[in-house]
Amino acid sequence: MNQARKLSVIIPIKEEQDNLRPLHERLTAALEPLTKPGASPSLGDYEIVLVDDGSRDQSMNVLREIAAADRRVKVVRLRRNYGQTPALKAGIDHASGDLIATMDGDLQNDPADLPVMLGQIDEGYDAVFGERARRQDDLFLRKVPSLIANGLIRRVTGCQIRDMGCTIRVMRAGIARELPLYGELHRFIPVLVQMTGARMVQIPARHHARVAGVTKYNLTRTFRVVLDLITVQFLHTYLARPMHAMGMFGLACMGLGFCSLAATVVMKWTTGLWMTGNPFLLLSALFVLIGTQSIGLGLLGEVLSRTYFESQDKRSYAVSEALNIDPGASRRAA
Repeated sequence: MNQARKLSVIIPIKEEQDNLRPLHERLTAALEPLTKPGASPSLGDYEIVLVDDGSRDQSMNVLREIAAADRRVKVVRLRRNYGQTPALKAGIDHASGDLIATMDGDLQNDPADLPVMLGQIDEGYDAVFGERARRQDDLFLRKVPSLIANGLIRRVTGCQIRDMGCTIRVMRAGIARELPLYGELHRFIPVLVQMTGARMVQIPARHHARVAGVTKYNLTRTFRVVLDLITVQFLHTYLARPMHAMGMFGLACMGLGFCSLAATVVMKWTTGLWMTGNPFLLLSALFVLIGTQSIGLGLLGEVLSRTYFESQDKRSYAVSEALNIDPGASRRAA
């Protein structure tokens, strides 16, 4: 069974003209032996899907030359620069493999780690993530912000993958295609995979210093992580039950409003302070109004949630294995 499987390696490219040929050579050297009889882990075939995300240098010309020489190389050129997340999604949509691997095109990831990750898939894991060992990046501009962001994400989401930003990973194609990759959620792929109920593991991965090209990283990404984290946590916890988020907040506000109103009445009886001149009356009205609006938003969210699942024929669950199930029932549940 393993000998017949196909691996698709998805690599977003943004102005990496000097790295593309060495990258192709290293990928071929790492994956070609796995297609030979008796290899372990083994592959029936593989493909390399390179997604040009609006490069302005000669990257596309180099990609055309590589694709002309190697039919296993697939090239997808986006009309403009959309960002890493849409580029990954485009690669997954155009991949035909049973397994999906992703990595960067800057040669900082090592393709030689892919066979080790495939071995972990053979052990029964659904997704394998790399953890950059002896990371070759600037301490204050890259390592420290990454350490803070990883700690914050683990704390909020409960996902115990230590290096969320390591882009070399392997997962089963069914899981990869389920991921809601929008905006800049590529930073949270381990969290999104965890949401599917997949079995995950993280292993050490080699990391090299960039030798060509210019890094696309800047410190503003660190601040955007916080905003994206709010989105991911909402998707993780409340996507199928938004009323639990907005409703609880609304009830709390309404409770504070009624307490404030009760305090206004008590002050009127005990001190003779006119209710119309008491700021607690205005505060109670404000809390009740906010609470009512929050519950209304929760109800609207419930309607949208059901529209999301039903209109796209999505399920609020994922099946890992089914035994002795009638095929007709499986199709109805698919």
